[in-house]
Amino acid sequence: MKRSHAPIFWLLFGGGGMLAALFGTALVLVTGIVVPITGSDVLAYPRMLALAQSIVGKAFVLAVIVLFAWHAAHRILCSLHDVGIHKGLVAKLTCYGCAMAISLVAAASLWRVGF
Repeated sequence: MKRSHAPIFWLLFGGGGMLAALFGTALVLVTGIVVPITGSDVLAYPRMLALAQSIVGKAFVLAVIVLFAWHAAHRILCSLHDVGIHKGLVAKLTCYGCAMAISLVAAASLWRVGF
């Protein structure tokens, strides 16, 4: 029997879905509504740089970006059927390739920020 890579993609999809459900709404609420209304400097550049330079901050930011990207890629791939596009090899390579590119760019960007 041929081995499948499906469990890996389902793990990334499920992890991204769970993270989106638990943290996505809170991130939108805090960064898009609460902080701009209050006018506080919680999201000021020096604080965000310090977050991005810490190991825990890098792990959190990378997890959010990577898992959201893989979740979105799998959702888009599954939604192609609804608009009449076959989920062939080209569609899979495009969707998952974009998620991989986003993941690599996010990791490289966080690496460049330094420690």
